[in-house]
Amino acid sequence: LAVSVDGYITGRDPGAGRGLGDGSMLFDWYFDGDTPSQVFGGFRLSEQSARVFDSLAGRVGASLAGRNTYEDSEWIHGGTPHPTAPLFVLSHRPVPTNERQTLVTTGITDAVAAARAAAGDKDVALMGGGVATAALAAGLVAEVILHQVPILLGGGRPFFQSLPEHVGLRLVEAVPAPGVTHLHYEVGR
Repeated sequence: LAVSVDGYITGRDPGAGRGLGDGSMLFDWYFDGDTPSQVFGGFRLSEQSARVFDSLAGRVGASLAGRNTYEDSEWIHGGTPHPTAPLFVLSHRPVPTNERQTLVTTGITDAVAAARAAAGDKDVALMGGGVATAALAAGLVAEVILHQVPILLGGGRPFFQSLPEHVGLRLVEAVPAPGVTHLHYEVGR
């Protein structure tokens, strides 16, 4: 997920019809380069970002988003964050779904299990701070991959919410690129 240096995944005032609020610059690196993505049509990234992004996107078999991310990103209209992977939405309130979206209301463990079943031998991408935090707290996360954009937003939705205890991370790779640094961590057990 793209994140500001101060830890926000949206700007101020995100929401349905307002998208990411004033945080849309978190995704400028998707379109500021000369290298077309091999996975996402329309994305033109730097060479470094295309290599990292396409490698990661190729691993995704399903995505799991929380309700806020679902609405902020306007997937409520039938879209998904990945061109070929189905979307699972964790929410206690009903959402409109289609053949590529599945609502899960019974908690993070069930949502991850359903997404894993759909992903087959590929990864489940977690989208949003609530989902990422709940999955980390439940011990269901193997890696944390952040695309850190060099900006301080000063407000918005934070990537991580309060965790019940510390979670140790081990840096696997850091790839600097124009407008973003790709950080790949392994979650300590």
